[in-house]
Amino acid sequence: MNLQAELNKTGGFKNLELLAKRVVEGFIAGMHKSPFHGFSAEFAEHKIYNQGESTKHIDWKLYAKTDRLYTKRYDEETNLRCHLIIDNSSSMHYPEMASFSIAQLNKIAFTALASASLMHILKKQRDAVGMSIYSDAYDYYAPEKGSERHHQMLLGELSRTVSTKPIKRQTETYTYLHQIAEKIHRRSLIFFFTDMFQTSTDNSKLFEALRHLKHKKHEVVLFHVFDKGKEKLFDFDNTPKTFVDVETGADIKLYPETMKDAYASAVTSYFDTLRLKCGQYQIKYVEADITKDFDKILTTYMVERSKFK
Repeated sequence: MNLQAELNKTGGFKNLELLAKRVVEGFIAGMHKSPFHGFSAEFAEHKIYNQGESTKHIDWKLYAKTDRLYTKRYDEETNLRCHLIIDNSSSMHYPEMASFSIAQLNKIAFTALASASLMHILKKQRDAVGMSIYSDAYDYYAPEKGSERHHQMLLGELSRTVSTKPIKRQTETYTYLHQIAEKIHRRSLIFFFTDMFQTSTDNSKLFEALRHLKHKKHEVVLFHVFDKGKEKLFDFDNTPKTFVDVETGADIKLYPETMKDAYASAVTSYFDTLRLKCGQYQIKYVEADITKDFDKILTTYMVERSKFK
């Protein structure tokens, strides 16, 4: 599949639905089952265990407290509920681009195309999808619904998000993750797209907000979207440059070589801690380096997920 040809045919991100459909057809065809089936079993109540029943669902912790055998009963929902969370701060629009290609997506364009692709899969299953977009404000919220009208509304919002560049919009992830977590009342699959670059340096608050997303047993997948060469390894040629913080407007003039090692060490340490915290909180961490092949990143995640469902 020539994704660049499809991007040209669909007018870039003006027809995001058609482009997402082409992307999904490319990597889902070889799978034996959808990576999202079988998610939505929810605990309903306890009932007294009757002799002869399977012991599979006995609640042994409750037995230790009451000395009586109870089993857990589960309800099966017919539809999965999914919520997309998108960081739309100014840093997510790096690098600045006049037009996009599949080989050259900035962070917000990667996020929009990945989100639309996931939405397309869920739409085929008639699942409910919601969306939250934030920066230094809670910019957009739509609850989980499965209608065609709702689907088109979300696609339109994704397209607008890519095409509208926010100026000096800072990131208050820990503030809005708490608010978003409180809005998602029923168990859901949550996809969170962010570069994890914060104006605030209080990492403890950030990690606590991530943990809040696990409230009510949500399944959380964090797509960590960044440019590995520039934003992690500080790989710039050693000519004098002015680096501007797109979220605050602050700037600094320097030779990249004088800061490269210290910068790379600090950012690598932060990213390693983030990955570790995700593991501790049972959040699936997906490294999404925008300089790598888009299709491969999404396919790798889907294949891995389908193996463990």
